[in-house]
Amino acid sequence: MHSITARTADEAWRAAAGLVLEDARSVQSSRAGETLELLHVGFQIEEPSQRWVFSRTPPMNPAFALVEVFWIVAGRRDAAFPRYWNRSLSRYCGTNADFHGAYGFRLREHFGIDQLDRVYRALGNSPDSRQCVLQLWDPAVDLPNPDGSPVAEDIPCNVTILPKIRRGKLEWMQVVRSNDLFLGLPYNFIQFTSIQEMLSGWLGVLPGAYHQVSDSLHVYTRDVEAVRRSLHAVDAPPNTDSFALDRQTWDEILPRVVYRLERLTDHNLSPTEFGDCAFSSDVPSPYENAILIAAADSARRRRWHDLERECTDRCSNALLVQLWSRWHSRCAERERESTRMG
Repeated sequence: MHSITARTADEAWRAAAGLVLEDARSVQSSRAGETLELLHVGFQIEEPSQRWVFSRTPPMNPAFALVEVFWIVAGRRDAAFPRYWNRSLSRYCGTNADFHGAYGFRLREHFGIDQLDRVYRALGNSPDSRQCVLQLWDPAVDLPNPDGSPVAEDIPCNVTILPKIRRGKLEWMQVVRSNDLFLGLPYNFIQFTSIQEMLSGWLGVLPGAYHQVSDSLHVYTRDVEAVRRSLHAVDAPPNTDSFALDRQTWDEILPRVVYRLERLTDHNLSPTEFGDCAFSSDVPSPYENAILIAAADSARRRRWHDLERECTDRCSNALLVQLWSRWHSRCAERERESTRMG
């Protein structure tokens, strides 16, 4: 088994990228194309709050990454909301109105139990417990058909989570059956370290290390050159935001966050209504910063450049602003290329 220990997600991701490029000697076929694959790769990220992979080139979309976190913890599976922020999702997850393997729905409704709530109560009353498991994989609906074909286009890649409180911190073990190094892993780190941080806030403990086992860590051969360009570290400030809140406060502010993010997808929103939504300031600063970055992307799509700049000017997290700047530059370059081709 390959093992990677790093302080930050960016360091862990670059180490994994180098490992795959160096040690994955043979090409492994898959239904989505040829890959370089390493089996059984373990990660330990010592500071899970430093969850952003900012060295990846081209850069990731921070607005989509943040919106996806709140879509997950809200327990949703509807496809239209995340598709607004990432229009390429249909290529990977299908075109149905709901996503088959939506993590949030699996965690909060699919099995007839809110697993996050049960684990919160169980660990709150028995912090030494080893019996808490968050289950994302359902063999009744996820195992392949007898002929080996998939039962759906969106089968969960993350299958199980094992949270434990040790030495006053919430340790997290994530088990992933299939992990795309380039497209999936950077977003997985954000999704699940954010949930770890939120649950730690509910429990009144600090987040411990984030651990992950990727059973198949792979990169599609079409993405290999992009991975090679991403191996050098990019200077960036630390993440200064934490999503940790006590349970009562979190329950109060989550609907506000989701409502405002939903409003930002409304195609009929006027600039005035947009400003009222983006600049409401009715949630704690880390959540406000997430909304502002999402709002910047919403304004970019509408070509409201003054409002876009105001969103980033109001964001107090320098790392998010830098991530947004890199993403904005990528989008601008795409537009220039489209104009030249057109």
